[in-house]
Amino acid sequence: MSGAEEIAVASLLGLATTSSSFLGAALGLYLPFSKRTLACILAFAAGALISALAIELAFEGAQDLHHHGFAAGPAWGFIGGGFAFGATIYYAATLYLERKGAAVRYPTQFREYALERKQKETRELIELLSKCDLLRHLPPEEIEGILPYIRTRLLNAGETLFRSGDPGDALYIVGKGQVEVLADSAGGAAARSIARLGEGHAFGEMALLSGGARTATVRAIDVVELVEISKEDFQRLIAADRQLASAVHRLSHERAIDNLSAGGLNASTWANVASASIAHLSRDETKKLLAEASKGAGLAIVFGNILDTIPGCLVIGAKFSGIESLSLTLMLGMFLGGIPEAAASGAMMTRAGYHAKTIFTLWSVVVIIGVLAAGAGKAFIGTDSLAALFAQALAGGAVLALVSHAMIPEAIHGGGSLTVLPLVGGFLFALYLALSTSLV
Repeated sequence: MSGAEEIAVASLLGLATTSSSFLGAALGLYLPFSKRTLACILAFAAGALISALAIELAFEGAQDLHHHGFAAGPAWGFIGGGFAFGATIYYAATLYLERKGAAVRYPTQFREYALERKQKETRELIELLSKCDLLRHLPPEEIEGILPYIRTRLLNAGETLFRSGDPGDALYIVGKGQVEVLADSAGGAAARSIARLGEGHAFGEMALLSGGARTATVRAIDVVELVEISKEDFQRLIAADRQLASAVHRLSHERAIDNLSAGGLNASTWANVASASIAHLSRDETKKLLAEASKGAGLAIVFGNILDTIPGCLVIGAKFSGIESLSLTLMLGMFLGGIPEAAASGAMMTRAGYHAKTIFTLWSVVVIIGVLAAGAGKAFIGTDSLAALFAQALAGGAVLALVSHAMIPEAIHGGGSLTVLPLVGGFLFALYLALSTSLV
């Protein structure tokens, strides 16, 4: 075949390899397969890709370098450097795109993105709670259970929060600013100030515990931001958590007024542990974050899918020099992997509000890019020059990063530990194909 014909055939191979994404998208939208079945297909594909990358790309690349006069060590360094550089580029690019909304493509990537968002958004609140001795009696790992009950409230300078004799309806923690505690004076005289409470101080719990009225008046000295837990939520919390109930009962009214001394964990350490323990997403939180992440994310999703497609298609095109040189294991891995990946992506994007027409359009762009990438791989890196071998290794590193970043986590998410078996099966099947063509 002429050079132009080889490029055309390589492009068709790219089309054949990436066309499975349409099948996967259709499954995700109209005919959902069992998650476990799709997970096993994805795991098998991941195993096949690992085998193809190790043998057809890394080992054969090292052999080509040996023919150029490289010893084993330099050949390993050359190929390994390409793989490492390609994986780093892929990892950096995919993280950037996920923050722009591409994380909605896959459940595991979206969960990682959403948890990171939740931890970031709750960090300031947790740092405030860490300064409150009442709540720092709790193990920091349990703070997540309190967060849904917390609201914020703003007081202007001089504004009264509650007066002596008012019913106790909430527990408060000072976030910013200061409040003044006023005690009624006998004989109708003006109330006298008995304490000032600043950041991190809790107050108002005594009326909640006793069921009685407020024993003092609290007024804002300057603009004050408060954290508030309602009476009903407070009672629900202490009923469900013995440690919190014990801590509340130990906190006397006088101790709350007299600047509590810190106890237990260092405040910053407590806050760090509490933030790291935010590991759950409610249905409402997931829905809210999914909607927020998907706004204007169409381009990021396209680029994310393109990023997953180009490296493998480049290698397929670069390795093609005739029918006998077809990279069957790499094509098989990418074709099979595209089905469950597109199915998961289609389902997630539907939940994010994308219509079927939009989803298929996005995947059409990916297929076109795959065709072009395979042709470019044959045209520009389909030689045995050192630059071409490094480019192939770089693309291989990106594919390996894709396997570890998206394919294996998605397979485990959908199929659990069972996915170990098809992953090994895919590896062994690809190994057999490689050996059957080389050991003849």
